[in-house]
Amino acid sequence: MIDLKMELHNKRAAAYDGETLIGECTFSPSPTTWIIDHTTVDGNYRGQGIANKLVKLVADAAREAGVKVMPLCPFAKKEFERVPEYADLL
Repeated sequence: MIDLKMELHNKRAAAYDGETLIGECTFSPSPTTWIIDHTTVDGNYRGQGIANKLVKLVADAAREAGVKVMPLCPFAKKEFERVPEYADLL
């Protein structure tokens, strides 16, 4: 089973298969904006929607923190364009 965790101290949302890190969505925080700079998932786990869920974790945490999001990573940028619920974070 894949376990998704928001790791604010590591500035990322992470996906684990057991103890193994299989994906992450990293961000650079500032007091007003989180810049999503990288999203990746191990090739063996692609096609399961894990990257989408990782971006959602970061977006939800940013909303909770009251900050905006700048999706610089190509995958996150595409997600923010695709999902209308993220519009308030831009």
